[in-house]
Amino acid sequence: MHINLGLIVELTLTALLAVTLVYCIVLERRLAAVRRGQDGLKSTIGELNAAIAKAGTAMNALKATTASAAETLDGRLARARTAADELSLLTASGERIAERMDRAADISAATRSQPAPVVSLPSSAIMKRLDTLRAVR
Repeated sequence: MHINLGLIVELTLTALLAVTLVYCIVLERRLAAVRRGQDGLKSTIGELNAAIAKAGTAMNALKATTASAAETLDGRLARARTAADELSLLTASGERIAERMDRAADISAATRSQPAPVVSLPSSAIMKRLDTLRAVR
């Protein structure tokens, strides 16, 4: 029994080629799975980019809205401060008028026989102060 050396080499090469073929088939399937995963990753990245773009647009709109709201609030605050200053001035003037009226009533009660003094109301002075205050603002 003498086995031909050439036959053994050919059978060994055939077996190795068969193993290589099986390994290539397995490798091809794995590469196909990687490609499918890559395609899914591409679509996910595309969706993420679209979401980021929408978020950027929303942020810009939010910034514009807050800027507009800030301007509106600043205007209202300025008007409120002016009204508070006017009310403060009117309150102070009203208190002075009330004090004058109290003094006039006290004087009138003390001297019933004499006519009550005429107390002038500072309406023109108040209006001048208000006009000055408004002109400053």
